[in-house]
Amino acid sequence: MRLKVVAALGMVALLSACANEKANTGASTAAVVQPAGPVPGSEADLVANVGDRVFFPFNKSGLTDDAKATLQKQADWMAKYPQVNVEVAGNCDDRGTEEYNIALGQRRANSARDLLVAKGVASSRISTISYGKDRPTALGDNEEAWAQNRNAITSVK
Repeated sequence: MRLKVVAALGMVALLSACANEKANTGASTAAVVQPAGPVPGSEADLVANVGDRVFFPFNKSGLTDDAKATLQKQADWMAKYPQVNVEVAGNCDDRGTEEYNIALGQRRANSARDLLVAKGVASSRISTISYGKDRPTALGDNEEAWAQNRNAITSVK
């Protein structure tokens, strides 16, 4: 008799737990609203809608026309989100000495920052850093990989 009572109570507890779980799952699914696209003013928004990097020719820190166009879009985006601060990181391919690449990466970051400032972004909103050849975005020892690693990347701080 005792075994039947315990088994019956166990079944009731199990069924009520399942019923509650289904009710909770249904209610929580209906309440969740997924945003469409990245959050405005976020790093994901910058990457998806504007572009976060500009590229440089070998051994150069001057901006190409493509780089200037991307930086213009970044300046316009920053004007739209005045609360956002950014960091511009200059990078190089893996050729050259560590010291040379750190200096070249800094010149690249500074070139990008200077154009953003010239386009109206307050310099206090932009910090720069050089990673030289220490943070490659593409692996490989060929021109395609090297070209991808000669960049300045803007990221939201």
